[in-house]
Amino acid sequence: MRFLPSLLLCVAAVCLTACEKNASNVPSETKTDPATPAASAPKEITSKSGVQMILLPAGQFTMGSDRGNPDEAPAHKVRLSALLIDKFEVTHELFAKAQLPDPSHWQDTAAKPVERVRWRDAKRYCNERSLLEGLAPCYNEKTADWDCDYSATGYRLPTEAEWEYACRAGTDASFDFGQAEKLRQYAWSGENSEQKTHVVGQKKPNGFGIYDLYGNVSEWCEDVYSPTYYRESPEVDPHGPANPGKDVKRVIRGGSWKSSADQCRATFRQGERTGDTDACFSTDFCGFRCVRRPGGAE
Repeated sequence: MRFLPSLLLCVAAVCLTACEKNASNVPSETKTDPATPAASAPKEITSKSGVQMILLPAGQFTMGSDRGNPDEAPAHKVRLSALLIDKFEVTHELFAKAQLPDPSHWQDTAAKPVERVRWRDAKRYCNERSLLEGLAPCYNEKTADWDCDYSATGYRLPTEAEWEYACRAGTDASFDFGQAEKLRQYAWSGENSEQKTHVVGQKKPNGFGIYDLYGNVSEWCEDVYSPTYYRESPEVDPHGPANPGKDVKRVIRGGSWKSSADQCRATFRQGERTGDTDACFSTDFCGFRCVRRPGGAE
């Protein structure tokens, strides 16, 4: 029976090949978009004012979902320029450094995120932080809508597309970490927050090294909210629809301390009135983080 060892080796090789083929057919919950170059990895920088940021390379991703709410469809390709985004949500400490009045409900710890922030207050902070670092402010405070100059070197709110690009971290799943059952490891939501905000950065970061995107406070974006915008959104650096001039809502993205797991998904969208003329504005679930284009101070 000298042929037996050779026979066994052949059988083992066949089995190994079959296993490899089967493994390659297993669907992944966090597939990487092949259009985003893996070699261009995000990296961390610290701004002149000491704020930690993540530099994201230019890339392409699939925005939205055909399996979510109607305003998340259709899923569509978007190409974005490189950007810097705050590693953490803007905190009470950073708001105080900009010498702005803090409207937040929970101010017991300086490292908690600001909330109850009106859309224009968030833009005012962006301009003040730009001036602190010697950058050209993005927002024209002399215009009624505080128009944004996207070519300026200073800070601004992320567009909705930029926010989702940062959140997805190169995947096409609802959560870049996989299944919703892991959400408690990455976010403060209605399931584990004890109905309050928490110090930023206590949960795990997403795949790009950014914290609290899925929960703690939801985050203002620059765009006007429209439930049908994805049907007409441009493919390159979309900035959202034009201001309709009345009953304007702005986009809020990301889960908060009061959100369900479904509301924490990367593609979930909300529209919220800005509160700029509302003396009783009380969205204690909404804060923000800043972005800017590279080349200013890093």
